[in-house]
Amino acid sequence: MRARAPALSLRSAESVSLSESVLGAGGVKGLERASCRIILFPLPLSRPVSFHLSPTLARVAMAEPSAATQSPSISSSSSGAEPSAPGGGGSPGACPALGTKSCSSSCAVHDLIFWRDVKKTGFVFGTTLIMLLSLAAFSVISVVSYLILALLSVTISFRIYKSVIQAVQKSEEGHPFKAYLDVDITLSSEAFHNYMNAAMVHINRALKLIIRLFLVEDLVDSLKLAVFMWLMTYVGAVFNGITLLILAELLIFSVPIVYEKYKTQIDHYVGIARDQTKSIVEKIQAKLPGIAKKKAE
Repeated sequence: MRARAPALSLRSAESVSLSESVLGAGGVKGLERASCRIILFPLPLSRPVSFHLSPTLARVAMAEPSAATQSPSISSSSSGAEPSAPGGGGSPGACPALGTKSCSSSCAVHDLIFWRDVKKTGFVFGTTLIMLLSLAAFSVISVVSYLILALLSVTISFRIYKSVIQAVQKSEEGHPFKAYLDVDITLSSEAFHNYMNAAMVHINRALKLIIRLFLVEDLVDSLKLAVFMWLMTYVGAVFNGITLLILAELLIFSVPIVYEKYKTQIDHYVGIARDQTKSIVEKIQAKLPGIAKKKAE
């Protein structure tokens, strides 16, 4: 006797039509759930059942061919619960959702120092360099006063020029800086608190580092700070603060682009220097009694 599969409860219908009501219940996912529930049950061998797709359903399937392949697998249980979407599915290079502003600002700084936009970087580099050179030659009060006078000369001259042009042409264009005057530059309390919270994180970290170094939590780190400060006394005898800022700006706008161009060679020599420094530090730590005892424990 030939074995018969258990009968499928499809009432008495010979064909099942999946109409637009499936789409209304949940779109393509509803279609997947409905189709899976029908197909997963064993069908009787003697009475074949045919499935007919409505024209609307066929158009949706042709328009979105990847919806079924990209959707998660559906369980054969009768609960019909959808699997939860995995978290953290962003692209590797994308910024986190909570840190979009910080990521955009860091990307802007990266593009600036790597000369991605030559005109923008040249303007920023030239302006700051002229400012620092002016501070090196004149006092801060003089530099600020001259800058404000230059800015006022440009804006007042342009305002008078536009007023004369409007009087001659008898036009009513209005204030030339109206578009800038209408810009809302107020700082909201939420933005202020966000900036303060970000600043407090760095301040607390700096305070912990200062306490750690000055109270000699780690003897080697405190000795490193002492040696660095001793070297800075010689640097301070040769350069002043403005000169150091000028040198720092030149390094910021030149070192990254040079490193990007000669990355392989620089990494090779930096690795050699790091290994030698590490060996020297390990020898010093081995000779210090407190560090040797701490490692032995």
